[in-house]
Amino acid sequence: MKKLFFFTIIAMLPLLTFSQDRVTGHGFATRSEIIAQHGMAATSQPLATQVALDILKKGGNAIDAAIAANALLGLVEPTGNGMGGDLFAIIWSARDQKLYGLNASGRSPKSLTLKYFKENGYDKIPSHGVLPISVPGAVDGWFEMHGEFGTMDMKDILQPAIDYARNGFPVTELIAYYMASGIHNLKQFPNVADVYMPNGKSPAKGEIFKNPALANTLEKIAKKGRDEFYKGSIAKTISKFVKEQGGFLSYEDFASHYSEWVEPLSVNYRGYDVWELPPNGQGTAALQQLNIMENFDVAAMGFGTAAYIHHFTEAKKLAFEDRAKYYADPDYNDYPIDELISKEYAAERTKLISSDRAARSYPAGEIEKGNTIYLTVADQFGNMVSLIQSNYRGMGSGVCAPGLGFILQDRGELFSLEEGQANVFESGKRPFHTIIPAFITNDGKPWISFGLMGGAMQPQGHAQIVMNLIDFGMNLQEAGDAPRIRHGGSSQPTGGTMKNGGILYLESGIRWEEIQKLMMMGHKIQWDLGGYGGYQAIMWDEKNKVYFGASESRKDGQAAGY
Repeated sequence: MKKLFFFTIIAMLPLLTFSQDRVTGHGFATRSEIIAQHGMAATSQPLATQVALDILKKGGNAIDAAIAANALLGLVEPTGNGMGGDLFAIIWSARDQKLYGLNASGRSPKSLTLKYFKENGYDKIPSHGVLPISVPGAVDGWFEMHGEFGTMDMKDILQPAIDYARNGFPVTELIAYYMASGIHNLKQFPNVADVYMPNGKSPAKGEIFKNPALANTLEKIAKKGRDEFYKGSIAKTISKFVKEQGGFLSYEDFASHYSEWVEPLSVNYRGYDVWELPPNGQGTAALQQLNIMENFDVAAMGFGTAAYIHHFTEAKKLAFEDRAKYYADPDYNDYPIDELISKEYAAERTKLISSDRAARSYPAGEIEKGNTIYLTVADQFGNMVSLIQSNYRGMGSGVCAPGLGFILQDRGELFSLEEGQANVFESGKRPFHTIIPAFITNDGKPWISFGLMGGAMQPQGHAQIVMNLIDFGMNLQEAGDAPRIRHGGSSQPTGGTMKNGGILYLESGIRWEEIQKLMMMGHKIQWDLGGYGGYQAIMWDEKNKVYFGASESRKDGQAAGY
């Protein structure tokens, strides 16, 4: 009996609360924030953070530094991003004292149709190969940001990534792990092993990895500009290779690509304005969750309690039903944005929540029609950049054109093949996107630039970060280190529906007695080691005129300033 009891306790250990000895702070493992006067960078890889700081110290601004860091991340963290993916950004312009939003996501091939999928027996778009690829928008995003706000020459901005690609860098433990699993799934595709298995295997922790093909590609872009990627040799190489592989992405698709400057969306949460980008991304879901949670006394519930977790989970379910029904490329859909993020709509949706019982399903609202990297940089001039970029599914589609050193994204997998859905596949359409940057302002002034990676976890994580800061009074680092909640199983933009209330995943640190209460409410609980995202954030302290930086302890992240 004693032996059985011992093993029961050991099995429960991941669910119990542990803390480190800290003079200040909450009872979970965390660390101090970084504080600096002149500039700050927070990325998911220390080398990228250092490159961003180098750019700032040379006189570049936050936009220059963000581009440099993103270019390097495509090399040192190819498991989440690269030139084959898309990009979104929210930028606080010190010059204009306002926020700008950039949607640098690509569109589906113009020659590929819904009819093709139907006639060839597809009930969903495959995750790999030539069918899920769309035009990569990241490079155009760099040049759009640079053209509007950049100050340094693009050659100097891209040079650190070129140097690291040519001379090599030591692979971290986390990236070595994800590269090994990613390459295992993709090595059957042409050219992938040549780039990522130079010695017949993916690089191990501490090994020096070089990508000379990527160095050459970056060098071409640095010398010849944006059009080299979309109208020059790079576009020609990719389109030729895709055609040879039986795909549809063409030179015309590249040549006609453009990014779009968009107005960020916001809701006021207890006096703070929280900003997201409009669809085709899912940022609206974070705003909808916050609107619903504002109808409850979250602070009184207490962090990590069953009451808080229950109400947040139900709010998430409601928001994600609307996400499945309404979120898609606004060029192809009449998107009821004002209604979805209104306080009145949130009040009506809140009425559906039972305070003591988990819902198995919710209807979407009826409205009248009228794996990723995140980084943030702030500079001495007051500019702040919130930037997210991804290939989707880690390393992407497996489509790796010869001699270029990167893999194309498979974001098109997120299209639905069900006619009548907002996110149904159409030629030249932007797919639904999971990647979202975020920003918070206070009294019209910049406060926090932040983001959190991880598919459907992102809007859930954004809302949790905001509540950690505002309702629970955590500092910037604590807000990211606090145990997270992730609900899975809500309706999806690809056509799936929530089944039996979904699964509630809880990170270690939630007390066992609270978990028991949640199960009594009808929640299906599962402990999961990963899948909670990767957080980076920068806060501007207007009173002391300093930046605070915070980074993700779940990844290789680093925040640093000067």
